[in-house]
Amino acid sequence: MDLDLHSLVRLLQSCNTHRSIHKGRQLHLIFLKSGLLNSVLTIGNRLLQMYVRCGGLSEAWKVFDDMPERNAFSWNTMIEGCMNSGNRERSLELFGSMPQKNDFSWSMVVSGFAKAGMLEVARSLFNEMPRKNGIAWNSMIHGYARNGCATEAVNLFKDLNSDPSEILHRDSFVLATVIGACSDLAALDCGKQIHARIVIDQVEFDSVLSTSLINMYGKCSDLDSANHVLNMFKEPDDYSLSALISGYANCGRMNDARKVFDSKSDPCVVLWNSIISGYVYNNEESEALVLFNQMRRDGFQEDSSTLATVLSASSSLGILGHGKQMHTHAFKVGVIDDVVLASALIDAYSKSGSFYDACKLFSELKAYDTILLNSMIKVYSSCGKIEDAKWIFNTMPNRSLISWNSMIVALSQNGCPIEALDLFCQMNKMNLRMDKFSLASVISACASISSLELGEQVFARATVNGLESDQIICTSLVDFFCKCGFVENGRSIFDQMMKCDEISWNSMMMGYATNGRGLEALTLFNEMRQAGVRPTDVTFTAVLSACDHCGLVEDGRKWFYAMKSDYHIDPVIEHYSCMVDLFARAGCIEEAMTLIEQMPFEADASMWSSVLRGCVAHGDKTLGKKVAERIMKLEPENSGAYVQLSSIFANFGDWEASAQVRNLMRDKQIQKNPGCSWADS
Repeated sequence: MDLDLHSLVRLLQSCNTHRSIHKGRQLHLIFLKSGLLNSVLTIGNRLLQMYVRCGGLSEAWKVFDDMPERNAFSWNTMIEGCMNSGNRERSLELFGSMPQKNDFSWSMVVSGFAKAGMLEVARSLFNEMPRKNGIAWNSMIHGYARNGCATEAVNLFKDLNSDPSEILHRDSFVLATVIGACSDLAALDCGKQIHARIVIDQVEFDSVLSTSLINMYGKCSDLDSANHVLNMFKEPDDYSLSALISGYANCGRMNDARKVFDSKSDPCVVLWNSIISGYVYNNEESEALVLFNQMRRDGFQEDSSTLATVLSASSSLGILGHGKQMHTHAFKVGVIDDVVLASALIDAYSKSGSFYDACKLFSELKAYDTILLNSMIKVYSSCGKIEDAKWIFNTMPNRSLISWNSMIVALSQNGCPIEALDLFCQMNKMNLRMDKFSLASVISACASISSLELGEQVFARATVNGLESDQIICTSLVDFFCKCGFVENGRSIFDQMMKCDEISWNSMMMGYATNGRGLEALTLFNEMRQAGVRPTDVTFTAVLSACDHCGLVEDGRKWFYAMKSDYHIDPVIEHYSCMVDLFARAGCIEEAMTLIEQMPFEADASMWSSVLRGCVAHGDKTLGKKVAERIMKLEPENSGAYVQLSSIFANFGDWEASAQVRNLMRDKQIQKNPGCSWADS
């Protein structure tokens, strides 16, 4: 081969990006014309490698098919090309057809399938390997650990450790990976055994290995051992210190975590992130924000992790305006495309009710992960964009259990209980794991359509899963039975369950209220307070609703004003609506009007309709006419206002005015809503 040809081969080897494929094609033509392509195997292999690296896999296939002779390098190049392009089935077919597989071939397919999360295929290939090497062992153990199969990772490491012929493959990377798996399993004894083996075999401690050990001991609350590992180094690196800070934080020992942080004169961003997230984890968000401000004053550049943690702290403290500030700042420092930070921003916007901003940010993102997409399902659900939520769910490349749960909740809360039940049936047919949130959401969907039979079937499934006593499941069942009219069944479950918070009390009280059993709801409210459970705004919605259904004006008035004075809860529109309806039903029309004038909200048509019904029932013609006209302005198509105004005139014998209202309805083509009954359906 002359010098010019050597130069051309070197030039071919330099073609390794999509931009250089045109140059590679020109060189291909030169080799073809020279007649050397079919006579020199090395040139064919280099062309294969060039096309694979430049993304021209179809052209690589043509070269491969035309090669009169192939060696292991030819096969391995094509297998790797198919693997990297995502065509793993084709790579497996090629591997099966390969006449002589070498160690590199086996390692490549095992590591490729392990990295792709296709662990069953990877393990099958691994088991068939005639000679297992360090790459294969590392790939399998790391694949298991990275995909949440910590137990399998530890068990495979035990297999490696028990075979004397494989001891050479137990390097520091494998050790660090399996120690991480022990952390996930909180398997302290297993972690200690691996630590002992490291010491006995005199494995050199590097940064990754020491950090893994400190992190494992920290997560398992053995901080003395974590300190012992750290003290083995004269100058521990920042990652080891970070692991110890996180360990102290996980155990609630923030004073010790702060001492470790303060011992470093020039902490890097990793240490700042560890201490700030430690304070957030321990519900000391204010201190986290103080540290963040100090970090910026000291001239340290925060990263996306810092901003995500600070956003979480701000949201917890109710400082909802920080979302836009952080969004702008993230854009300035160039980390806006980080998916963790984007998820935190979307969560902050959602909590502040800024759904438009959350949706706008999502539309501008270039990359997503499952967690971020789950957040967007919740955002779209919260703002009533159920079709957008369904689109995200249906197009998600990978769905977690949270994805299914979020979609079922979204459908249930947006008036699509049948679709929620269909989705649950899909989960069941696919044998997907269901947790208490899946089952509770479906029970709520059954409650929405008053389907007693379906609800009891879902509860049977919960019982099979051992969740029949779970508080979330039981609370859903209380709500379910009450909505189906079986209040006694709901009360029976309520009496048997552990009542850890106010949610179960609220559910039972609301069940009594909506079934017209107001006195029992108030009795339960007294029991709740005697049990030391603090009422919430939802509790008072149930209490006031009970008073409204039973006409308990004095009780309603008492608890409405006690909300603010005794429990420091500001009434919201639901509480005002209950009181206005209560006063209007009882004939206290003036008090209802006074409350509407005093409340910090604009009354909607529903609230004015309550006043109008009161005017009809108690014969207030003048006010009734004014209220009806107001409703007609708010909702011109509302037939109820016209019908009730006509009734007021008829009750006073003003048949002409009554007829005029009916004629007005006819002229405006407003149809009276027809009545319906469950019995007819």
